[in-house]
Amino acid sequence: MTTTTHLTASLNEVTNDTGRIAFCGPYVLAAITGYPISRMEDEIRTFRNIPAHRKPIIKGTDNEEVAAALAHFGYRMDLTETYMHLPRKERPSLWTWMQKPRSAWAHYILAVHKGKEGHWVLVKGVKLCDTYSEGRWQFVCDGPHKGARIMEVFAVRKDLGV
Repeated sequence: MTTTTHLTASLNEVTNDTGRIAFCGPYVLAAITGYPISRMEDEIRTFRNIPAHRKPIIKGTDNEEVAAALAHFGYRMDLTETYMHLPRKERPSLWTWMQKPRSAWAHYILAVHKGKEGHWVLVKGVKLCDTYSEGRWQFVCDGPHKGARIMEVFAVRKDLGV
């Protein structure tokens, strides 16, 4: 099955059409593609080989699942920075990372520490989108993750096949 790329405005607000709480992986994917949470969860279930009639909540996505879902919708996710070799306290915070030069046009998916868990956040320019903002874009300086330590950074771009 061929999927047509869904072209939308650059900062898509997320539509949670599930009627329940959704988690960070589907939120980040929905903000990039413009499709609703249910569509992102279906794509992750497909990657996990879960039968179409079963609809478990998607919680705890990994790099491969997020990259596969993005690829299905015509995007590429490339690891640009990793801090996994550093002790947690020596990893840069989201706020520190925001001070570094980067493309204002690219989406960046950041794997950050949130308590004992990992968490996905999406950054574009000076704005951030995730579950904590319920899919709305907010300035990073106003968000709850400024002090969160970064594990990995991925740049997301349209896959032009070149």
